[in-house]
Amino acid sequence: MQSSRNAEKFRAAGINTYVAFSDDLNDQTLAALKNAGMKLIYEQNAASLKYVGDPTIIGWMHGDEPDNAQELPDKKGYGPPILPQKIIDEYTDMVKADPTRPVMLNLGMSVAYNDWVGRGTRTGHAEDYPEYIKGADLVSFDIYPVANGPREVEGKLWYVAKGVDHLVQIGHGEKVVWNCLECTHISEPNKLATPHQVRAEAWMSIIHGSMGLIYFVHQFKPTFKEAALLDEPEMLAAVTALNKQITSLAPVLNSPAVANGAQVQAEAEKQSEPNPAPVDVMVKHYQGSTYLFAAEMRDAKANATFTVPGLKRGSNVTVLDENRTIDAKEVYEKNMGFTDTFAPWDVHIYQIKD
Repeated sequence: MQSSRNAEKFRAAGINTYVAFSDDLNDQTLAALKNAGMKLIYEQNAASLKYVGDPTIIGWMHGDEPDNAQELPDKKGYGPPILPQKIIDEYTDMVKADPTRPVMLNLGMSVAYNDWVGRGTRTGHAEDYPEYIKGADLVSFDIYPVANGPREVEGKLWYVAKGVDHLVQIGHGEKVVWNCLECTHISEPNKLATPHQVRAEAWMSIIHGSMGLIYFVHQFKPTFKEAALLDEPEMLAAVTALNKQITSLAPVLNSPAVANGAQVQAEAEKQSEPNPAPVDVMVKHYQGSTYLFAAEMRDAKANATFTVPGLKRGSNVTVLDENRTIDAKEVYEKNMGFTDTFAPWDVHIYQIKD
């Protein structure tokens, strides 16, 4: 929900798509996006359908978070969520008007935290979600555990991955899954995720099956900033580096996951920390190399041992973008693997050449 005036700055940060638009949609604003190399997902209506032939628009979208309690007219409180059947009916109409583009639906934090009271009369009704996603080709959700989460979720970054798991599961592989990431204060002036935490949330999401990351870049308090990310140099640099790394690995990430491509056992380094401290891993094989994407899922330092079928003793395991290698050795039950250390919320990406 950003203005075209910042399109070039966002593109320089490696962001390639606007999800919604704060400008009016017209020839000038579309041209500004196009000139910046930016794509757009936009609400479908009579005005936007005039641009159905413009490749800058890559998808249509429902209104945001229809699963949450909806604000009543004149701000007189909140009523129930929009029912799934209405979303399904709107989807049918959008596909009829333009069958060439996917339809996106962004849902609220109850995708990951089912007890959140923000759904009003439908709080706790997880059975709504398989119905909601029938009204979209691409489904996403948002939860912000550091800057804007409820007390029960606060600081628990793994809820981001939990929500992705939920959408992947109920989508049965038929839906593209995206998710939103926090990178500003949002509504909490004293709360802000660190760049390290945002990187962890991003890679947790990808490891668990997300195919796209939506950065929430607004700030509402103490003052409103539409593009607050652009005013946070450290976070902007981190997001830019993250997008560069993901883009460089896109051919690998878009290849099929390798089932049972690696096993990992991880334990917290200190007994006072949560034990076990899980490390989750995704394995890909691309152009003669095996890649392991691994994330520490808890706020604890952990030692993790990976076993990799077919790995040979003495093979070099390159840790990408960390200027180090690890030698493969015999680990559990005479299997070949390697061991590495994870600080809280660490992500390591390993490459093993065949």
